[in-house]
Amino acid sequence: MRGPPPQTETIMTISPFDHPFLSGLLGDDEIASYFSIEADIRAMASFEAALARAEAAHGLIPADAARRIADAAFSPDVSSLRSATARDGVVVPDLIKQLRTAVGEEAAKSLHLGATSQDVIDTSLMIRLKAVAFLFAGRLSAIAAGLDVLDRQFGRNHLMGHTRMQAAIPITVSDRLNTWRAPLTTYRDRLTELSFPVQFGGAAGTLDKLGPQAAAIRASLAQELGLTDAPQWQSGRLPIADIAGLFASISGSLGKMGQDIALLAQAGDEIEISGGGTSSAMAHKQNPVSAEVLVSLARFNATALSGIHQSVIHEQERSGAAWTLEWLLLPQMTMATAASLRLAGELAGNIKRLGTA
Repeated sequence: MRGPPPQTETIMTISPFDHPFLSGLLGDDEIASYFSIEADIRAMASFEAALARAEAAHGLIPADAARRIADAAFSPDVSSLRSATARDGVVVPDLIKQLRTAVGEEAAKSLHLGATSQDVIDTSLMIRLKAVAFLFAGRLSAIAAGLDVLDRQFGRNHLMGHTRMQAAIPITVSDRLNTWRAPLTTYRDRLTELSFPVQFGGAAGTLDKLGPQAAAIRASLAQELGLTDAPQWQSGRLPIADIAGLFASISGSLGKMGQDIALLAQAGDEIEISGGGTSSAMAHKQNPVSAEVLVSLARFNATALSGIHQSVIHEQERSGAAWTLEWLLLPQMTMATAASLRLAGELAGNIKRLGTA
């Protein structure tokens, strides 16, 4: 069947997280903003400004140069950044070139002193992931609070407990809710305790251009950015693996909740959910869409996590291949976790009855 001619400009995407209509199910506008070009460039520029202030505080560059770098008005040429990334494999060389023009010739000599592309990119990621983790912790608290409401309403009701997909013995709704809620508070606490380290190692991780002041400047840089001071981790990717592993665990536990709810909906007499999805063929159906998607997102992150573990293999002092693999996977995992948290919160609020009296 031939459809109508397009009325608007074609939007091209291959990611379901920002797809024109799939993003309605799988997207999350609040978290997606942290992976926008604006957010990335803002964080990279923040790194350069903070580095200049730290180096000026230790007398490595003039204070006036640091002020000029921090105060420079900068409007990036995105087309140039795109072309340069295709050539260089990273955006930073062209970004620094543009920033040097913006800050002026004298201050340009002090810009990016002792740093390398990986310092800028990894630190930008940590700045943005720290903000995302704060939002995730808040969402986990909200979901737990929603489950508390259900417990107060229906906790004494009865459910049939199941082991190995077979009816076992009766349990209470509180018993089931406890299994959904318990890991969420653990994840919330782990998010608040998670380390988001500054990356600052220079060309080969030795900060060779900063001499004996290297560690002190790195500590000042971390303080400026609100990140953890840590020795360079450019070829030791435990911070990335830890964050990705926690995201996979969060979506996994929410997937367990979704699977349980989908099975309750299949039985039909132990749960009532509003806002179910409709069918194009069967008007009577209320499909447990959110519950199903929680399972899908949990499996997606579990699969992607194996790729992150592959990217831990950073050969020698820097790996372009492993680094690029992280770029492909970690933003997608973050968005899958965001969607999981959003859907779980909505789903908990849409449960109108749970168990039988």
